[in-house]
Amino acid sequence: MNGADRNPLYAELTEHADAKGNAGDVAWNFEKFLVSRPARCSPFRSKVAPDAEQVVEAIEAQLPR
Repeated sequence: MNGADRNPLYAELTEHADAKGNAGDVAWNFEKFLVSRPARCSPFRSKVAPDAEQVVEAIEAQLPR
């Protein structure tokens, strides 16, 4: 996931800043990336639970109304 041989997908995902404005290498297991249209990425660090309010809100914001 990190380093010179990283997959291009992770290279792109890690360029996007999280809610605190931090971007960069995957720091630990369980980091999450919500990818939505149009070509938008919302990263969530490993300390953010998958069912955290901010994750749920980000997913719900992408669902059709």
